[in-house]
Amino acid sequence: MKTLFTLAIPAALLVQPCMAAVQPSRAEATLPVIHQTLVAPPAMPPRITRNYPARVVVDLTIEEMEREIAPGSTYTFWTFGGTVPGKMIRVREGDTVELHVLNLAGNKLPHNIDLHAVTGPGGGAPQTLLAPGHQASFTFKALDPGLFVYHCATTPVGMHVANGMYGMILVEPKAGLSPVDREYYVMQGDFYTNTGYRAGGLQSFDMQKAVDEKPTYVLFNGADRALTGKNALTAKAGDKVRMFFGVGGPNLTSSFHIIGAIFDRVYFEGGSRYQQHVQTTMVPAGGSAIVEFTPKVPGNLTLVDHSLTRAFNKGAIGLLAVNGPDRPDIYGKGVITPIGNATAHPVALPAGEEAPGNAEPPLPRDTAKTGSRGKQVFDKNCVACHQATGLGIAGVFPPLANSDFLQKNPQEAARILIGGRAGEIMVNGVKYNGVMPPQDLSDSEIAEVLNYVNVTFNAGKPVLDAAQVKALRSHK
Repeated sequence: MKTLFTLAIPAALLVQPCMAAVQPSRAEATLPVIHQTLVAPPAMPPRITRNYPARVVVDLTIEEMEREIAPGSTYTFWTFGGTVPGKMIRVREGDTVELHVLNLAGNKLPHNIDLHAVTGPGGGAPQTLLAPGHQASFTFKALDPGLFVYHCATTPVGMHVANGMYGMILVEPKAGLSPVDREYYVMQGDFYTNTGYRAGGLQSFDMQKAVDEKPTYVLFNGADRALTGKNALTAKAGDKVRMFFGVGGPNLTSSFHIIGAIFDRVYFEGGSRYQQHVQTTMVPAGGSAIVEFTPKVPGNLTLVDHSLTRAFNKGAIGLLAVNGPDRPDIYGKGVITPIGNATAHPVALPAGEEAPGNAEPPLPRDTAKTGSRGKQVFDKNCVACHQATGLGIAGVFPPLANSDFLQKNPQEAARILIGGRAGEIMVNGVKYNGVMPPQDLSDSEIAEVLNYVNVTFNAGKPVLDAAQVKALRSHK
């Protein structure tokens, strides 16, 4: 990889390979030593149960790697520990942290680390500025409890952060945290590539977009769909869930919200005070919040940045799949009926089916139990605008039923589902002028929903298969 700049590193700041370990003072030498095992997000290290200080040794490796930023699209990430965000460090208030940082020899650039939990110049950055093939270690006292961001602070800092170099350190209070059923670690970040969202192939960093604060992607945990499908978070109804949420940036704040949940408590800005009964919490770049909530009914809860085009057009979306018995006393089943159509029959959702909406990416369903998969996709993704009858809404959303556009252009319909469309479109002699966002659907889901629409609402035959949709997606 070619670098965009050259950074001269003062020789005094280069820590040599084989550097001796930090020698503890006499008082520090009496502390028990704990080597922390780091785990990949969204997992958290175990809750701390001890009631005494320790010397916690943390090994953090800097890795530059190419991997998927979106299905079919790759990006060269710079990481702490091989993940975005970097792995969570978990210590107790009053602990001494012995941090070892290693910049792999195969990396191309110098890096360092600035931890917001550190009291001292640069948060440790001057002591850890490392060329590839070097390592450093230093200690700091975890003086204040809270949830703190760490990030690379090497020039240009915004570029290093935009390439994924951020994570968090949790300093638990001396009194500890109350037990919960599940803990998750989620961070939002903005990414700036020289091509479009889900454009395919290797995408490279675009500095001008970063300067203009116009991200291509806004993502949870460093990848489009990192928290959906098989990667969705899970819980049982009635579980108490604690989520450690942070924003790496480098530029955007987050209006963090979970569709279908109200936060019981929000420890705002990652501090010690909390607000109760919160719908959406604002988290700054380089900041954090701890949210606690209890899902009470089964279904998918959707994590979003409520600056919503970031969620539905740039990737800032995730799922918490909740299992458990129905609670109609809390959340009843909906019934949809057409307005002003005396011949139409009420359309009730099948038992176990969720209310239709565009908010949640699809999950695989048991079609043997719930019927046509194309109908499931339609109910979940299309009904809100195009109505259960497929007749649309006059002047706003075009009809899918008896549609000359769909009958003549099934492949164009697939392209619209893949990439979205804005501007004028003519259907049955009527001009519509709106925006159809791209849909987060698989190739087979697109084929099945279009076949369902063509057969059910247009008296036609199946028109596409997944392979044809895949070919269209590759040429968008």
